[in-house]
Amino acid sequence: MLKYASPVFLLIIANLFMTFAWYGHLKNLRDRPVAFAILSSWAIAFFEYCIQVPANRMGSQTYSLSQLKIIQEIITMVIFAGFAVFYMKSPITRNYIYASLCMLGAAWFIFQD
Repeated sequence: MLKYASPVFLLIIANLFMTFAWYGHLKNLRDRPVAFAILSSWAIAFFEYCIQVPANRMGSQTYSLSQLKIIQEIITMVIFAGFAVFYMKSPITRNYIYASLCMLGAAWFIFQD
């Protein structure tokens, strides 16, 4: 069970870093120069890669490349939804729900034999 759960857990942690690297500056660094936002985002992304690369290496021993990618995309959707609502105070729209349902459909197809 650990070989299935460990890569997913690490991808969740990595995605938290990634989401803040990509979007956190929109709230926190609006009044700073864009170069500062870029460097800050790169610094955060460094830690994301330190977790994401081992997660993908471990995951590739259990999941196919396509399965690993769809797992990561679903994690991204879930983390981003929480980030948007709780951190950025942005509502989740009906279209976001529809896109998430499409992603679940994609996962169903990818995990079929």
